Formats: sequence, C-alpha cells, structure tokens
Amino acid sequence: MRVSKFNNLYQLTLWPNLFPVNCYIFEEQNELILIDAGMPASFKGIDDLIKKMQKPLTNIVLTHAHGDHVGALMRLKKEYPEACVSISGRDSRLLAGDKTLDAHEPQSPIKGGVPKNFEIVAERLLKEGDLVGSLEVVETPGHTPGSISLLDRNLKAIIVGDAFQTHRKVAVSGQMVPLFPFPAFGTWNKELSLESAKKIEHLEPQILASGHGKVLVDPKMEINRAITEAEANLTKHLQEL
Repeated sequence: MRVSKFNNLYQLTLWPNLFPVNCYIFEEQNELILIDAGMPASFKGIDDLIKKMQKPLTNIVLTHAHGDHVGALMRLKKEYPEACVSISGRDSRLLAGDKTLDAHEPQSPIKGGVPKNFEIVAERLLKEGDLVGSLEVVETPGHTPGSISLLDRNLKAIIVGDAFQTHRKVAVSGQMVPLFPFPAFGTWNKELSLESAKKIEHLEPQILASGHGKVLVDPKMEINRAITEAEANLTKHLQEL
C-alpha cells in the first residue's frame, strides 16, 4: 500500500487490479481518525500505519456505504474495538443492506456494491455540521443518498469520498470517464452529484482528497473545469429527452 502525506492528512492507496482505492488517516494532536476502510486487503496497510504513528485510533468515518469504502471495516473494528464507527444517518441504511428510497428522493435505483449481511452497525449517525475531532461533516449526496465529505477548516482540506474522482481525469461523480468508468457506474443521481460538487467548490478547498485517484493541491481550476463539463453534459442530456 502506498502512503502519501499532506500536512496531517495521510492518503493510503491500494491498487487491486489497477483500480486505485484510497482511504485516509487524519492525525490530530492526540488521536487518529480513519476516513473510509477501503477494500478487505487494505487492512494491513492501515493497521501498519496506525501502529507506526503510535496514537490511538478513536474514529472510523465512512463517507458512504459502498463495498470499496467499507471492505476492511470488520477487521479494523476487531483490532480497534474502542474506535467509534460513524456514517450519515441516511447511508446507515445502505450499510445494513437497505436500498429502499424515501418518497421525497429521486427514484432512480441506488447503484454500486452495497454490503449484505454486514455485522457492524454504526455507533454514531452523522449530519451536516457535526464534528469528528476537528473534521466537519458536509453532506454531499449524489453518489449515494447519504454521501458525506469531511472538511478541515484550518488546512482547507476536504475528503470527499466519491463526490469527485481524480483518477485518469478529474470528474464530478456520475460523469463518465472512459478509462475509469467505475465511479460513474456506481453513482445514484447525477443532478444531486453536481449540486454537491458546487457545494464543495464554494468551500474553496486547498486540498481535495477523493476515494479514487491522486490528492489535488490547489484544485480550484480542476474543480471548476469538472463542474462546467458536468453541467454541459446534463444540459445536453435534458435537451435530448
């Protein structure tokens, strides 16, 4: 597993079958926060880094409930039973295998690999503005109904899950990147994804960390370009209906 450091944010990247899957460790003064749990094979790299850093893992935050973001969760929870597992209230249902939609939500089917018969129930359900350590929860639905991002206002760093992808091309969730189409295949609603991307842009992050691809430093131009392209694609789609 490759580890890259951006101030106190560590990116851990696993490459199963040339499919880059990221999770992140955010280092606080006296604790560690893990954002996403990658694939099952991510466990060793995550565990090795936690032990090397010699600080307690207090929180495991899931940006959403797809299998490539929760894969090592059960092993991690067994190894670090005191770590609090948290996810948005909405995606806690996906974590339990429930893909039903609420009446007010767009009725397109939820896509992507959702866990089945999962043994772990989140101990904390997150909503907009909640804090996990110094990280602030930002609701960014679209890829899934309850996707969230985590914002560090001090460094202006944001971990966005799959709200953007940065592998092969910087793109808003749901926009097709032919050389790496999997995030688009797994996206529930393109319109909400675009609104969430604009919300992230409005926060003016200096560091953007996604679930798939490199961390972007000073990403303003890349974010704007991706949003402009997504808007054009959605406008074209509506005109063709």
